[in-house]
Amino acid sequence: MLSISALLIASQLARAGELPKIGEAAPNFNLPDQNGKIYTLADFHGKWLVLYFYPKDDTPGCTEQACNFRDDLNQLTGLGAQVVGISVDDSKSHADFAKKYSLPFPLLADKNAEVTTRYGVLRNLGIFKLARRYTFLIDPQGKISKVYDKVETSRHSKEIIEDLNKLLAAGKG
Repeated sequence: MLSISALLIASQLARAGELPKIGEAAPNFNLPDQNGKIYTLADFHGKWLVLYFYPKDDTPGCTEQACNFRDDLNQLTGLGAQVVGISVDDSKSHADFAKKYSLPFPLLADKNAEVTTRYGVLRNLGIFKLARRYTFLIDPQGKISKVYDKVETSRHSKEIIEDLNKLLAAGKG
């Protein structure tokens, strides 16, 4: 059995793919949400996209993050942004999670971890794979505007609102 420290070391070494850089085109995706609807990056063209990757449905940090996005969704949409979550959980798990916490935004199922890998946020622990907690703020033209790699789940949605306000005030997007 692997020790906790061995798992932590493995998680640091097991990154696949490179993070997209600010100014680059966001990697495309084609994934089902909790209701089976397929979404692609093009579906969000012309809007800001808050694309957040999270490890696991219905776990404490992931629940806090999702519920804060839910609670701040009106502010985010008022700024022209849409919120989409991605994890390697399946659509059924996402449906249960969304129903339990009344999450009104798409949760995309990346069961094969292809998109998670494309965005450089895969944590491959051998026996299982998880998405690392990262958020990408994608501008209305589909380019990476900001990468959040140190996410505080309790205030992350507020941080994005602040950054969106700054970007909009600077005439971006």
